[in-house]
Amino acid sequence: MARRTKILATLGPATDKEGVLESILSAGVNVVRINFSHGSEEEHLGRVSAVRQWAKANDTYIGVLMDLQGPKIRIASFKDGIKIQLNNGDTFSLDADLDENSGDQNSVGIAYKTLPQEVKPGNILLLDDGKIVLEVVNIEGNKIITTVIQAGVLSDKKGINLRGGGLSADALTEKDKKDILIAAKANADYVALSFPVHGDDVRETKELLKQAGCTAGVISKIERAESLVEEVILDIIEESAGIMVARGDLGVEIGDPQLPAEQKRLIKLARSNDRIVITATQMLESMITNPIPTRAEVFDVANAVLDGTDAVMLSAETAAGDFPENAVRTMHDVCLEAEKNPIAKVSHHRLHEHFKHIDETIAMSTMYAANHLGVKVVASLTETGKSAMWMSRMSSNISIFAMSDNLQTLRKVTLYRGVYPCGIDKNSAGDWSQVNEIVIDTLIKNEVVEEGDLVVLTKGMYKDKSGGTNMMKILRVGDTNY
Repeated sequence: MARRTKILATLGPATDKEGVLESILSAGVNVVRINFSHGSEEEHLGRVSAVRQWAKANDTYIGVLMDLQGPKIRIASFKDGIKIQLNNGDTFSLDADLDENSGDQNSVGIAYKTLPQEVKPGNILLLDDGKIVLEVVNIEGNKIITTVIQAGVLSDKKGINLRGGGLSADALTEKDKKDILIAAKANADYVALSFPVHGDDVRETKELLKQAGCTAGVISKIERAESLVEEVILDIIEESAGIMVARGDLGVEIGDPQLPAEQKRLIKLARSNDRIVITATQMLESMITNPIPTRAEVFDVANAVLDGTDAVMLSAETAAGDFPENAVRTMHDVCLEAEKNPIAKVSHHRLHEHFKHIDETIAMSTMYAANHLGVKVVASLTETGKSAMWMSRMSSNISIFAMSDNLQTLRKVTLYRGVYPCGIDKNSAGDWSQVNEIVIDTLIKNEVVEEGDLVVLTKGMYKDKSGGTNMMKILRVGDTNY
C-alpha cells in the first residue's frame, strides 16, 4: 500500500529556502531531525513550528527528533584559519596548552583537554572522520607527539577519534543539558543522545527530560566502540526508545570493514528487543551535489531496508544539499522497491518465545492472524503506541494503523516501520463497545479499505487506559453488524 520504512530528514539552511521544506515533506518525509550542532534556539524552534504548521494544514503527522551535539572531541583552530598539508612521516603535536587559534604546521590545540591523559604511545588517532591518521609516539606533559601515517589536509575544528574507543568524555555536556530544555520547549517527540557509553547515560538523559516536562523518547546514537560490548549495548537498548546506527564516528572507531556486520547486528538486536532502529550517515552522500545517487548508495539504502531498519536518515543531503527533494524522492523509491522483496515480508520474530503481558500477546496474535488470513489492514486502538510497536517488529506487508486521539502518540509512531498514525475521535462513540464502526468508517474515509476487505482490530475494554489492550476482533468491511 504505502512505504513502510520511514524517512528521517535533517533540516538546515537548504530547507529554510522558500518552498523547500514543503517540497521534502510532500515528497515523503516522516520525521524531521533538528541538529543541535548547528543553529540557534530561534532557528530550531522556528523550523519545528513550520513543520507542525504544515502537518496540521495537510491533516497529517510529522515526528520531530532533536539531536544533541555531545562532547566536542576535536582539534582547535589554526592561525588565520589556514589549512595545513600533513605528509606521511611528519611529526605533528596535539597540545592541550596551546592557544585555541595558534595552530601551525607543527602543532594544534585541542578542545578535549584531557586527551593527553587518556592516550599512550602506540595508540592510533583518527582526525576528520579518519581522513588523517596519527600514531602516538610520546606524551610530554599536555602535549601528544605523533607521527603521521596517513597524509591529508587538516583544517580547523576537525574531530578526533581513538581507534578502538576508550575516551572518557561524558555523553552529556552542559550545552546538551541546555538543549534538552529547548527540546522540551519544542515538545519534541524524540531526543537523540550522542556518544552514550552505557545505560547510565540514557537514564540521566531520561531524568533530565522528565525534569523539563518533556515526554520525548531517547534515541541512543551508537558511535563508540565500547558501547558494542554485548551487555553494554543491551543495557543501552533496554533504556532507550530506540537506537541510531551512526556509522560516521562508529566506523572511525572500529574500522569501516567491521561496520556492515555491526549494522546488521544492531538492527537485529533493536528489533528483537522491541525498539526502534535508525540507519544513518552518508546514505545518499553524493546527492549533496548531484541530482542522482550512485548505485552503491542505492544498494546501501536497500540493504538497510532488507535488514529491517525502521528508518533511513538523510543528513547534509537535505540540510545543506543542492537537491533536497530529489534525495527524499530517491530514498522513497529505493525503499519501496526493496520492500517488494520477499525477505522484507517474512518474520520469525518471537515465534518460540513466551509473552509477558496480555497486550503483548494480543499484538503478536494479531499479526499472526493477519498474515495467515489475507487481512487488508490492522487497526490498533492505542493510548501509548506500544501495541503498534510490538506489531511492527514482525516483518509483513500488512499496514498497521495506530489509531489514537493522543497527538504525542500519533507523532511518535511516525518512526515505527509499517505503522501509520491515524487520528480518531473515540469520544464520538456512545459506548466504547460501538467503536468498531468508527474505526471502519475512518479507514474508509482514508481510502485504505473497501467493501469486502478484512480488518483486524485491537482494543481494550476501557477508553484512555494505557496497557489495557486485551481484545482482537476480525471485521469485514460492509457487514451490517460490527
